[in-house]
Amino acid sequence: MIAVKKNQRAPEHTLTDKEFRFICQLVYDSTGIVLDDRKREMVYRRLMRRTRELRIPSFKDYCLLLKNEDNQELPNFINAITTNLTGFFRESHHFDFLKDQFIPAHLAKYAATKRLRVWSAACSTGEEPYSLAITLKQAMDSFLNQGKLNQGKVSQWDVKILATDLDSTVLETAKVGTYSQDNIKDLSKEIKHKWFKKGSGDNSDKVKVNPQLKGLITFKQLNLMGSWPVQGPFDVIMCRNVLIYFDRNTQHELVDRFYQLLRPGGLLMLGHSESLMKEESAFEVKGRTIFQKPIHRCQQTY
Repeated sequence: MIAVKKNQRAPEHTLTDKEFRFICQLVYDSTGIVLDDRKREMVYRRLMRRTRELRIPSFKDYCLLLKNEDNQELPNFINAITTNLTGFFRESHHFDFLKDQFIPAHLAKYAATKRLRVWSAACSTGEEPYSLAITLKQAMDSFLNQGKLNQGKVSQWDVKILATDLDSTVLETAKVGTYSQDNIKDLSKEIKHKWFKKGSGDNSDKVKVNPQLKGLITFKQLNLMGSWPVQGPFDVIMCRNVLIYFDRNTQHELVDRFYQLLRPGGLLMLGHSESLMKEESAFEVKGRTIFQKPIHRCQQTY
């Protein structure tokens, strides 16, 4: 038996340069996500867990499994690699903009069609689309109940949120809509009371989202680097903290595809560390990481 010093990995648990390069290339080919040496330890930890689950003795054997065209491991491999950091009302300025500026203008401008479409393009475990649903419901209730304009009732509006993610595992969590009490600890008492139901018995430490919110959302698995079987035009696309994982050419490609799916005047919302170069984008800046597809012929903007 080979002696292993403290904090030193056994040979079978070592991720070689060749194996790491293969994994990085497979991730890029499958998802467009770029991994470099800074992510090596993260890749090691996540795939180590996966090899233990499968009782595979080494990364060499795991790479052989991934190379097998007949295997079903690729989706699990992608799920293990992708990052899913999220939270309710994360980057709250986006939701404030929707509530204070987007919704009032949209209700006035589209009172005739009464249509609203939003896409959460990296929804993770569901906190983002549920936050969108709460924001839309509450803002629409507030403005339509004022009755100042002939905009109809909330029930008359056709509102749909599409929520997609590459990771099929987190999508299952999102569809169920059950979270720990800790997940909503920073939300207001009003939101907690109205939109979440506390569990009982063995589930007393959990909450479940209001069925009204689920009714607005359709969850689907989607790889942003593949085909997009989605119907536009969208009024808002939220794709936050995703572009940072792609190379520059892929970023341009994705932004252009988002642009084509937005209606004139529609909004693209990116993450706090993401931006669009003014000289390289057809979008107009409307706020912090908020971009608008231009409206021609002097139509109303938000």
